[in-house]
Amino acid sequence: MDRSELNPTEPHPAAYEALEYIKKLSIGELQGYLEAFASCSIEGNRLGEICAGTINRLLEKKPVSDRYLLGLAWAIRNIKDARKDELEVW
Repeated sequence: MDRSELNPTEPHPAAYEALEYIKKLSIGELQGYLEAFASCSIEGNRLGEICAGTINRLLEKKPVSDRYLLGLAWAIRNIKDARKDELEVW
């Protein structure tokens, strides 16, 4: 097998960092993101649907795959970056 490919059951190595990034959020922050994503999902926003479901699975201590962790961490990071940029304008 090509060393640049993941084995079928092997998680992406960056997923461990994504999980640590998410675990550093307070429960209040995580619930705030859940509310935001759930609100977006009501309008049919696919990112909101997936991220809200991922947060729910994490809170319920259910399994979450590496791609969902990576996607959630990236989405939260993008929101934080956008907020930071807004604050710098003021």
